[in-house]
Amino acid sequence: MANEPVSVMFKVYCLSVMTLVAATYTVVLRYTRTVSSTAMYFSTTAVCITEVIKLFLSLGMLTKETGSFGRLKASIVEHVFWSPKELLKLSVPSVVYAVQNNMAFIALSNLDAAVYQVTYQLKIPCTALCMVLMLNRSLSRLQWFSVFMLCLGVTLVQWKPAEATKVQVEQNPFLGFMAIAVAVLCSGFAGVYFEKVLKSSDTSLWVRNIQMYLSGIVVTLAGVYMTEGAQVIEKGFFYSYTPWVCFVVFLASVGGLYTSVVVKYTDNIMKGFSAAAAIVLSTVASVTLFGLQITATFACGAMLVCVSIYLYGLPKQDTTKLPRADTDKEARQKLITV
Repeated sequence: MANEPVSVMFKVYCLSVMTLVAATYTVVLRYTRTVSSTAMYFSTTAVCITEVIKLFLSLGMLTKETGSFGRLKASIVEHVFWSPKELLKLSVPSVVYAVQNNMAFIALSNLDAAVYQVTYQLKIPCTALCMVLMLNRSLSRLQWFSVFMLCLGVTLVQWKPAEATKVQVEQNPFLGFMAIAVAVLCSGFAGVYFEKVLKSSDTSLWVRNIQMYLSGIVVTLAGVYMTEGAQVIEKGFFYSYTPWVCFVVFLASVGGLYTSVVVKYTDNIMKGFSAAAAIVLSTVASVTLFGLQITATFACGAMLVCVSIYLYGLPKQDTTKLPRADTDKEARQKLITV
């Protein structure tokens, strides 16, 4: 439901899993695009397969939610076949997410992982701005401060990154920066748009996902044959797929579903903070796997990230219903008691 209450532990669980998935996804994706000795796979097919898997996972969750095949069929007929307007509405974020996912592959193929991580954090203030404009939501000064503190912390974490791998492919930094700029804009807009759709009705989360992934499959499949069609026809859809590539697709699929759950029960800013924590984890993983050395800037940045998460989570104080005199009096009494 739109305002279905959930426990704090459930929110923590979802954010924790999403953080781990995001951290692992970045490290493994960068590995498959720059280190793997096999021939390069088609990234557009990976994005398309991800949408297909997410569709089937959502169908499975909807089956569990409805409890019977009959109710499942009725729900799909009602919300998919007889709701063209809703499908059209959800096609907007599906197109934007498809562009974002493809841009991530292009960016990580042309930029160092650290540069990618730093620049991608621009999605947090972008998301906050979209929330204010599209959801009429207000953020306190402290929350705005914590958003920019987070960006500063992540920048410090990745300020002087050591080389994690020996890059084996030619890179185009300008193309990478353009790709990540597009991904940032897509992430902010699509996330808030999807949150608005989810929280504006009582339609099931899994129904909304099915509506979005159906459009996503069509869009990504068109993208495959528009960009790499001749090569895909010649070499095959799953050309050069290794277990690591399959793992990337799996992580992208699971991460997409957890993103939907997080958007449903928290908000996009919290999703952004989860991604920031994933950056720290992926850097730690790089230390273990690729021998990176932790610097003073990393330590300072990690501390800023933790503090910013704490500051954002502080509850807002609603003093609008209290007279000014009463508030001042209560404040003086608190000082006396202390």
